[in-house]
Amino acid sequence: MHNLFDFDKDFGLVIGTDEAGRGPAAGGVFAAAVYFPEIPETLIKDLKKLNDSKKLSNSTKNNLYDIIIPNSINSIINIEVEEIEKINILNASLRAMKLACENVIKQAKLENFITLVDGNNYIRDYKYSQKFIIKGDSKSASIAAASILAKVSRDRYMAKLAEEFPQYGWDKNAGYLTEEHLKAIDEYGLTKYHRPSFLRNHFEKQKQTQLTLF
Repeated sequence: MHNLFDFDKDFGLVIGTDEAGRGPAAGGVFAAAVYFPEIPETLIKDLKKLNDSKKLSNSTKNNLYDIIIPNSINSIINIEVEEIEKINILNASLRAMKLACENVIKQAKLENFITLVDGNNYIRDYKYSQKFIIKGDSKSASIAAASILAKVSRDRYMAKLAEEFPQYGWDKNAGYLTEEHLKAIDEYGLTKYHRPSFLRNHFEKQKQTQLTLF
C-alpha cells in the first residue's frame, strides 16, 4: 500500500483518474477523479487492499468506496449511451475523465499539480499537466481509488437499470455481452440503454447465418 502512495508522492500533488464501462454493450461509461488532500497512516492502513478494481471482490470494492469518498476530493461522471454513440466510446471515456478532473480541480483549488491518467491516452482539450500511466490502477493510489469509485458507481447504476429491464441480467453481467445477454437481445431486442454500435458484428453474424439457411 505504501508503494502506491509513494508512486504518487514522486509526482508531487496528484489527481488520479480512471474509467469503467468502455467494454460493455449497454449502459453509460463512468469516470472518476480522486485527490487525497491528506494521507495519514490510518488512511494508508484502511486502504491496504486498494488495487486495480478488476482484481477485487465486490464486498472489498464497496468497503473501499466507503473509505475513499469521505477521505478524498472526488468526482464521478457518467456519459450516457446517446453521447457514446455520437462521439464513440474512447472519446466519451476521455470526456468523462476530463469533466471529473475539472470538478476536482475546482473543488480543491489546486495549483502546481499533475493529473495521472490510467491507460495509454491523454485527456483531450485538457489544459492541465497530465501523464498517462499504463496499468496505473495497480501502480498509483489515486488512480486505483478512482478505479474503485468509477467501477462501484457503474455497477450500482447497472443494477438499477436491471430493475427496469431484468431480462438482460445487467445486475450480474454489467452490460457485457455474455451468452445470457446475447440470448436476451435476440429474444427481446435492444433497449434505450444498449449501444447499437457495439452490436453490429452480432447482428451481421445473424444475417449471414440466416442467409446460409436458404
